[in-house]
Amino acid sequence: MMTTIKLKKGFNLKLKGGLDGSAESLQATSVKVVAVVPDDFQGITPRLDKKEGDRVKAGEPIYHDKEHDSIKVVSPVAGVVKEVKRGERRKIESIVIECDGSQETVKHDIKSPVKDTLLASGLWPLMRQRPYDVVPSPEVRPRDIFVTAFDSAPLAMSLMSVAAPLMKYAAQGVKALQSLTDGNVHVCFKKGEETEVEGAQCHIVDGPHPAGNAGVQIANIAPVNKGEVVWTLDIVTLCRVGELFATGQVSFNTSVALVGECVEKPIVINTVMGCSLNDVLEGRLTCDASECRIINGNVLTGAKTPADGWLRAPYRQVTVIPEISKKDEFMGWASVNPNRYSIHRMFTTWLAGKRNKECRMDARVKGGERAIVCLGEYDKMLPMDIYAEFLIKAIIAFDIEKMENLGIYEVAPEDFALAEYADTSKLELQRIVREGLDKMLAEMS
Repeated sequence: MMTTIKLKKGFNLKLKGGLDGSAESLQATSVKVVAVVPDDFQGITPRLDKKEGDRVKAGEPIYHDKEHDSIKVVSPVAGVVKEVKRGERRKIESIVIECDGSQETVKHDIKSPVKDTLLASGLWPLMRQRPYDVVPSPEVRPRDIFVTAFDSAPLAMSLMSVAAPLMKYAAQGVKALQSLTDGNVHVCFKKGEETEVEGAQCHIVDGPHPAGNAGVQIANIAPVNKGEVVWTLDIVTLCRVGELFATGQVSFNTSVALVGECVEKPIVINTVMGCSLNDVLEGRLTCDASECRIINGNVLTGAKTPADGWLRAPYRQVTVIPEISKKDEFMGWASVNPNRYSIHRMFTTWLAGKRNKECRMDARVKGGERAIVCLGEYDKMLPMDIYAEFLIKAIIAFDIEKMENLGIYEVAPEDFALAEYADTSKLELQRIVREGLDKMLAEMS
């Protein structure tokens, strides 16, 4: 029997340009180039296995982790390594692969140990661990494994619709993951999308965003304590794991939602992980790309990306919003326009009930950074049993003892994304949390 978890804290930010029941699902034209971006896999230091000009199969490793040789990042397509782009201090920014159309795929031995097969397949880097929100260490056995089956972020598409073609492999994925933990595999569904998955502890999580975040689900089911490790992944990755142990192969095809105010008609595009954004955006925007903010992911946690960038591995959504919607607005960010939207009751829009209706927003911050004032703003946006404002202060001061006592091991940057939006102090909370976790990891290792 499923348990139901009711959450009250949080907020559903409704933006214009979302998918509706009539949204089309299109097959992308043949993908010519894809790219793998190492920054997508937090905690991995890449060491190349392939160089420019080398040929690769789909699923063949192109680099491994410097610290753990067994963690592999693989090519999503068959082709030739066209370019290894490097930035400052020769940091690898992306590895560009030119597709040859052969669809040659690596075949894995499913009789090998589960962990070895997962590490070799390239699916391992798609998981994360708490604490630290990094790719899991293969040397640690997790207490539990959590699978989130929905995304509650603004304009997000249904993860269950993406996973639908692979749901027949879900139970086999649970069976494989169950062998890696002494605890349970928990699967958390959105109310109305729940389904039984054999071998898993299933839960219904009902509430506003960030109810779909793995960290929020963990905190309300079985919080992470000091010395404990849990792993997280989404339902699509779980199904890919099942497919691997059923067929010996992994498909890197994916569905991406193109949404946002600047999209002519929001649609779902079936393509390949790492494809060029030009293929996704071409002919589908209402204005020039230079006037838009193109975001890999959602508006709260996504990464700003140029139009000639790539579909990043963790994301199944591309959001396009105006960079500046009203350049000549009277009084700028300090405008008292009655149509101005705010999550707080700072404008008269809340009197007309517009806070819960679709709104138009651009990419401006509207105000500068200020000192932290403890008004309980973060706590209202974070359905976790922690003192969020005091945790942020402890991270800034890098007081390890206070950080531990205040719940640093439970959180990830994405958990603070909504609080960052609602923060009147305009602090970059996600960056602060990420830097704090990185310092903690370096200190404890």
